[in-house]
Order: sequence, then structure tokens, then C-alpha cells
Amino acid sequence: MLFSEVEKEKIIAAIKQAELNTSGEVKVHIEERCPAEDPLERAKQVFQYLHLDSTAQRNAVLFYLAHGDRKFAVLGDIGIDRVVPPNFWESTRDTLRLYFAQGDYSGGLQMGIKEAGFQLKKYFPYQKNDVNEISDDISTDQIP
Repeated sequence: MLFSEVEKEKIIAAIKQAELNTSGEVKVHIEERCPAEDPLERAKQVFQYLHLDSTAQRNAVLFYLAHGDRKFAVLGDIGIDRVVPPNFWESTRDTLRLYFAQGDYSGGLQMGIKEAGFQLKKYFPYQKNDVNEISDDISTDQIP
């Protein structure tokens, strides 16, 4: 397994903390290999498979990592894309790339998720009646 139990707990804690800043939903999906040439295309498949496009505000974000192939993507739903600037995810991807290049996938995800929560807060602030629409656990399901 890629992450120790402590690392998994830290990543899930980062998701929970980010979601305290925003009504957006954060999901992490990990695979060893990326079956697509382009990790963003694979992230789109995973996004649909996990039903991340079913949130009320269409404001879910997926952190996709294929660690064996050293590929990753960050994908936001259409509700996010409608309101954010075109380069919105660049700083988050840069953060991930910096950590991943050093082999620190756990630290990269934690910092990337923190960055995403901070960025999303501007456009999707946390609501008092917010419902956690997407499970905070790390997905490792085999996805066709």
C-alpha cells in the first residue's frame, strides 16, 4: 500500500479541514497505473464513476494519482469551472508536483488539498447548513 495508516488519516484530516472552509467537496482517488495516456482523461472517467458530478452545486474536486506511473490530475466539476479563472488549479498542481517529485505523495496531497480548500473558499464559502455529500475516505476502487 502506498500510504501508512497515519498518512491516510492525515490526508482524510486535510479533506475534512478543507471542507470546513468551503461548501465544495474534495475526493482523492489513488491507482497504481493510469490506464489512459492522459491522466486528466482518466480523472474524468473516475469523476463520473464515483458520481462526483452529483453534488448540489456541482462543486466537487477530484485529486487523481497514479503513483506507479507518476501521473496525477486535479479536476473540478462544472460548477467550479463556471466561476473560477482558467488558471485556477495551477497553484494546486504546482504544489502537488513539488512534493510528488520528491516522492512525498502524502505530503503533496495534504498540501494540495489545503490549497484547494483555501482557493475554493472564495467562490464556494462554507455554509452553516452544509451537508457532506461525498465520502471523505480515499478511493482505491478498481474502476473500469
